[in-house]
Amino acid sequence: MEQFISKREAAERIRVARHRAGITWAQIAEQLGVAKEWSTAALLGSHPMTAAQATVVQELLSLDDAVTEALQMQPYRGPLSEDVLADPTIYRFQEAVMAYGPTIKELIHEEFGDGIMSAINFQLDVARRAHPDGDRVVVTLDGKFLDYRW
Repeated sequence: MEQFISKREAAERIRVARHRAGITWAQIAEQLGVAKEWSTAALLGSHPMTAAQATVVQELLSLDDAVTEALQMQPYRGPLSEDVLADPTIYRFQEAVMAYGPTIKELIHEEFGDGIMSAINFQLDVARRAHPDGDRVVVTLDGKFLDYRW
């Protein structure tokens, strides 16, 4: 039996295999019948996949059984590594939250009351919008409101 690999190692193997195969994240999602945002997050280690989903990915990208097994494991969620946090795209999201986080918080409280937006009961959408000054990235964070109950 092959040796176990971590979800992080599986994610790196998937990134390489996807690149070499010339397959997009959206094409993988289409084969799985799920949103590209969910499947990409799962393939990068943030969600567990079912055995059937992992097998589809294995066949699509010619991956070994160790990757398929890792895809089915429950992830550990927590702080990102320093190299990931330093990535310019991810850093810009941190920058946006630092600049607009207090505004988002105030507007959530004004609209909903005392509570938070869930990142567990959550949907994500990433889209492109044409703009005369250059295309825009539209990121929608859609989380369930959870009120604080005292």
